[in-house]
Amino acid sequence: MTDTLRIALAQLNPRVGAIAENLATARQALAEAEAAGADILMFTELYLTGYFPEDLLFKHQFVTEAMEAARALARETKGLNVSVLLPTVWSTDGKLYNSVVLAEDGAIIDRRNKVELPNDDVFYEKRYFTAGDLPEPITIKGLSVGVPICEDVWHPLVCSALAQSGAEILLCPNGSPYWRNKQRLRLELVRQRVEETGLPILYSNQIGGQDELVFDGASFGINPDGSMAFQGKSFVPDMVLSDWQKGESGWHCVEGHVTELVPVNEAPWHAAMLGLRDYVHKNGFKSVVMGLSGGIDSAVVAALAVDALGAENVHCLMLPYRYTSEASLRDAKACAETLGVRYDIVPIGAPVDAVNENLAKVFEGRAPDITEENLQSRMRGTILMAVSNKLGSLLITTGNKSEMAVGYATIYGDMNGAYNPIKDMLKMQVYGLAEWRNSYYPTDVRGPAGVVIPPEIISKAPSAELRPDQTDQDSLPPYPVLDAIIEALIEEELSLAEIVAKGFDADLVKRIERLIYVAEFKRRQSAPGPKLTAKAFGIGRKYPITSGYRDGSIAK
Repeated sequence: MTDTLRIALAQLNPRVGAIAENLATARQALAEAEAAGADILMFTELYLTGYFPEDLLFKHQFVTEAMEAARALARETKGLNVSVLLPTVWSTDGKLYNSVVLAEDGAIIDRRNKVELPNDDVFYEKRYFTAGDLPEPITIKGLSVGVPICEDVWHPLVCSALAQSGAEILLCPNGSPYWRNKQRLRLELVRQRVEETGLPILYSNQIGGQDELVFDGASFGINPDGSMAFQGKSFVPDMVLSDWQKGESGWHCVEGHVTELVPVNEAPWHAAMLGLRDYVHKNGFKSVVMGLSGGIDSAVVAALAVDALGAENVHCLMLPYRYTSEASLRDAKACAETLGVRYDIVPIGAPVDAVNENLAKVFEGRAPDITEENLQSRMRGTILMAVSNKLGSLLITTGNKSEMAVGYATIYGDMNGAYNPIKDMLKMQVYGLAEWRNSYYPTDVRGPAGVVIPPEIISKAPSAELRPDQTDQDSLPPYPVLDAIIEALIEEELSLAEIVAKGFDADLVKRIERLIYVAEFKRRQSAPGPKLTAKAFGIGRKYPITSGYRDGSIAK
C-alpha cells in the first residue's frame, strides 16, 4: 500500500454528444497526467457524453458508442502508472446508470454507480437512470477510495456509508452548473461532508457552456481538518494537481495550489461570456450579429460578445426610425468604435412606413397604438435575421430578465435571436456589470481595456424609443423596485402577502404578478441564455402557459 499520492483532476470542457471529440481530449489529459507523475486521474461527471445529454440517452447507439469510448480510453492505460476514474453512462441488464469506471493497465477493472439522482431545478436524471446501490470503496494502488458521484455528496448517506466501509479518501466527479454564490455553497457543503466522515474530499467540476447552463470549474480539495487543500481556476480549463501523504490521522494534502475564486460580483460576466462563446463555437459559428440601440442592454451584450469572441467576430447594426434620438445614434456609434466592431446603420423608416400604408385600409377607423410600435421592433428583427442568414453570423438578442419577467419585449421583434447572454440578469445587475467592466479588466477576455461602455449610455433613462419621448418608466415602476419584486416572486417564491409585508404597494405587487403570468407564452418562445441565478426562466422554471392561478394571500 502506498502512503503518498499525486492526484490529477481533469477540469475540461466537453461537448455534449461529441463522444469522439471528448475521447480525444481525454487522451490528451491522460498523457498530461502521466507526464506529471500522477497516480490517479479523475475526469468530471459523464465526461465522454458531456453533461447533460438529455434524450440522447434514449438512443441505444449513443449509449453503445459511449461505452465503447470508455473501453477505448481504458486500453490507453496499458503500461502507464496512472489509474483513471472515468465517469460515463453504463448499460447493464436493461438498466442505464450514471457511472464511474476504474481503468488500469489497459482494462476497466471496476465500476460504481450514482446513488442520489437529482430530479429538481435543472436536473431530471430519474427520467433516464436507475439509482445505484450504496457503493463500497474502490481499491486503487492498495488504497481504499470512495467515489461519490456529484449529487451523492449533497446528501450525507453515500459519503457516510463509504466512510463506514473503510474508505480513506473521497474522490467526487461533478457536473455542477454555476449560479450566483454556487461556488461558496459547494465549499460549505463539502466541508460538512468532511466533518461528518473525517475524510478528505477532492471535488472535480467541468467547465463550459451547454445551452442554458454554464459550468464554472473551480475544482477543489478539502483536508480532514476542513482546511483548503487546493483550488482550481474558475471558468477556464485546468489540470489540477495535488500531492497527498498518509499520516497517523489519515490523508492530508502536502502540496496544492490555491487559486482565488472569481469574486461573486464579477462571476456573472465570466459566466455569460463563457456561455456565449461556447454556444457560438459548439454550434459551428464563428461570429455574431446584433442590434445596437444606444441603450444599456445592447451595449453590455456587445461588450460581452467582444470579450468572448473578439471584435472581428462581432457585427453591430443600428436600425433607426423617426423616434430614434440623436443621443442614441451618437452613443451607439461611440460604443461600436470603442469596442472596435463592424458597425452599420440601416434605417427602417421606408419599410415600416410602407407596411403602415399597406395596412391603412385594414386598420381604418382605429387609432395608432402598440401595434405600430411593435411593427418597428419586428422590422428590426426581420432585418437582423436577414443579415444573419446572408452573412452566416449567429443573431444574439439583448433583453434582460426584468423585461423577460413582465413581457416588456416584442415577440418576433427584439426577442429575435438564437441566444441571449443577459437573459438571466435583472436590469440593475446589467447596470452594475457595465460600471464594473468599465473600471476593471477581467482575465480571459478578447476585448479592450478601459471604458468600453460610454458613460452616457449608463446615465441616461432607458427607453425603447418606439414613440415620442418614451421611457421605460412610462409602463413600468422604477427598475430598483421592479427588480426587488421580481426577485421576491421568482427566486424566493414569496407570497404576495409576504412581499407586501416588505413594504411594497399591494396593487403594484398584484400587477407585477399578473404581468409575469401572462408573459409566459413569450418566454416559452424566447432565445436560450445562461443560467446566472438560482431561478432562471427556461430550464430552471417550468410554469404552464395557460393558467388561471393568482395568489390569494392578499385581497383581490
